[in-house]
Amino acid sequence: MKLFSLPNETDPDNETLHMLQNKVIWVALPVVYSLVTLISIPGNLISLWILIFHSKPITSSVILMINLSITDLALAILLPFQIHYHANGNNWIFGKELCNVVTIMFYVNMYGTILTIMLISLERYLGILHPMKSTMWRRKRYAIGAILLIWLLLLVALIPMMSTDLMYEVKHLNIKTCFDVLKWSMLPNIFSWAVFILGLVLFLFLIPSLITVFCYVRIIRKLIQTSNRHGTSHERRSINLAIFVLIVFITCFAPNNFILLLHTIVRLFYNKSYYYAYKLTLTLSCLSSCVDPFLYYFACKEFRKKALELLNLRSESLGSFRTRRGSLFSALTFSSGQCEILENGNNHRCDKNHQESDM
Repeated sequence: MKLFSLPNETDPDNETLHMLQNKVIWVALPVVYSLVTLISIPGNLISLWILIFHSKPITSSVILMINLSITDLALAILLPFQIHYHANGNNWIFGKELCNVVTIMFYVNMYGTILTIMLISLERYLGILHPMKSTMWRRKRYAIGAILLIWLLLLVALIPMMSTDLMYEVKHLNIKTCFDVLKWSMLPNIFSWAVFILGLVLFLFLIPSLITVFCYVRIIRKLIQTSNRHGTSHERRSINLAIFVLIVFITCFAPNNFILLLHTIVRLFYNKSYYYAYKLTLTLSCLSSCVDPFLYYFACKEFRKKALELLNLRSESLGSFRTRRGSLFSALTFSSGQCEILENGNNHRCDKNHQESDM
């Protein structure tokens, strides 16, 4: 095979065929994606409601979090199609248009989340280390402009995928795959493939990750110094936020992107494959849509305050329900002598006094 020519393959290789028939994939991916869907949809709906209607004022950080929550929710809504696909033996039945939408949403969510968290880290870095000098750059219009730039960058980067039919018919398995067997004709030559994959990993993962790590390491150092002098809960919570974001990056995004890079190199130049590992680590990137609401909780005082109010209301409603149930049950068991014990055992009070630290 010449350096810049495409391989003359008409069928998937043996490793890809083995992956398509692997029952671990058929079970593991639907289970993980189902859990993500069940947690992410209500979590991000509540997050959007709090961020949009109960965060006053709407700051640049809140705008970035709204964008993050929208991309997470969009992915979670589309995941049931992916669940059916893998549970159905990697057989896609929903047509090429929906296949393209689901696939592109996977990458928009992953790289959009990485870039948005990078912007959040930059905003917090400027706010903590350069609060006076950065005031003009931390305005809402710049946050909106940055979000629009992210979406434009992602759409341009994913043009090859959007312009290609990502379905592939594996005739001797009698299935149609969705993005599990890429058509070499999507790009003109191997050099283009290398540039495409390396561009995704370098500009949409590695560089944003390095910026995020740099910002949060500097933030942690600054806050540790402040905490040693003052020891307030403000600094401790911000340190927890920084550590939390770094852990999310390491666990959710690093494995998938590094394996994608390794798979691309060995696939293009050594005719080997790590696609099985790539498929499994792809589930980790989806987990970020479940943990992002915790990011909002740590990063936004108004979000934290409203979330605690919702928990208190639920606790009060549950206590009221138990009291009513105890009263009703005592009336039904007046002859047993147990009513006093039941009623006394259901008298609970919810303490509403929570101290909030200003983030």
